[in-house]
Amino acid sequence: QVQLVESGGGLVQAGDSLRLSCVASGRTSNNYDMGWFRQAPGKEREFVAGINWAGGTISSPDSVKGRFSASRGSAKNTIYLQMNSLKPEDTAIYYCNVGPPRRLGYAGSYWGQGTQVTVSS
Repeated sequence: QVQLVESGGGLVQAGDSLRLSCVASGRTSNNYDMGWFRQAPGKEREFVAGINWAGGTISSPDSVKGRFSASRGSAKNTIYLQMNSLKPEDTAIYYCNVGPPRRLGYAGSYWGQGTQVTVSS
């Protein structure tokens, strides 16, 4: 079984930075996409940032573009999400995800348990 564990969330003030980490117990295959999603209260889960199987950046939505970036650790079972200039609207549970190419977040991908990020104004 593949297991993902996130860490690094917390309560911060607007303008602060956070770096989330996710450690995987394994990989779905030698080629896979990886990334981060978030879900705020009353809203659907949305994609935030990611890296594709070839190491290329998966485009982020305008709401976080220029502030959030995903990266892969030298240890290939570790991924990160760097969040800068945090805003109250970034408050959500953040989940890491690993899946087949072009199927990140779909059935067959693997989810972590999530880590809470709360940004106060």
